[in-house]
Amino acid sequence: MDLKLNGKTALVTGSTAGIGLEIARKLAQEGAEVIIAGRNQAKLDQALADIRASGGANVRGIVADPVTAEGADILLKAQPEVDILVNNLGIYESKPFEKITDEDWRRFFEVNVLSGARLSQRYFPGMLARNWGRVIFIASESGLMVPPDMIHYGMTKTAQLAISRGMAALTKGGNVTVNTVLPGTTRSEGIVDFMKSVASNPNAKPDVIEKEFFAKERPTSLIQRMIEAEEIASLVAYVASPLSSATNGAALRADGGITPTIA
Repeated sequence: MDLKLNGKTALVTGSTAGIGLEIARKLAQEGAEVIIAGRNQAKLDQALADIRASGGANVRGIVADPVTAEGADILLKAQPEVDILVNNLGIYESKPFEKITDEDWRRFFEVNVLSGARLSQRYFPGMLARNWGRVIFIASESGLMVPPDMIHYGMTKTAQLAISRGMAALTKGGNVTVNTVLPGTTRSEGIVDFMKSVASNPNAKPDVIEKEFFAKERPTSLIQRMIEAEEIASLVAYVASPLSSATNGAALRADGGITPTIA
């Protein structure tokens, strides 16, 4: 299927590894001009080489940290306009509620929420003026069903849903859309250690730990397995394309689980 992304410019944050890297790769393979952002030049170079080696020729990197206003301005100066903005940058951890510090709350909000909000505020007006654009937040199922051991993380994912839905209401009658993708547990950097941290037996075989995790921690998942980052990337590429013009203000859950209706 031709997603009609040739000539479109996309900026993907948190794109040197994991889901972000695969989203950038897929968009580049589909013909978009892709900009990846990262704080570390070496990791950025490695990601660029990886994408180019898999057929994504039109890709470049910018060293910038959108967690800060200065970093967002660096991106805006280097790339004043984009057609597609994928707010993927994020962090997560498992932590008892009573042990979450004030600094934890601030750090998670700044990284997971403010980074995307800043870039959206900078690029969204241009999309509206040109009457075409896609803003996509990569949230999580945890934004709808907050895990009791990740309340500070879940809070930020719920906030992303609120921002996305509010922005979508500003696009009525035009060709700009704002949507949120809510992945379930996805195979990426650090996920094995995370599963071990909540497993009854951290020394069990990986497949046993994964099975227990879904049975106890993610019982509403219909697929009952980890999602591959490439699977999320395919969904995001469709949402980013002109073919998804009737999809706006949606919360798209990516693991087949139960998603409450958002009016």
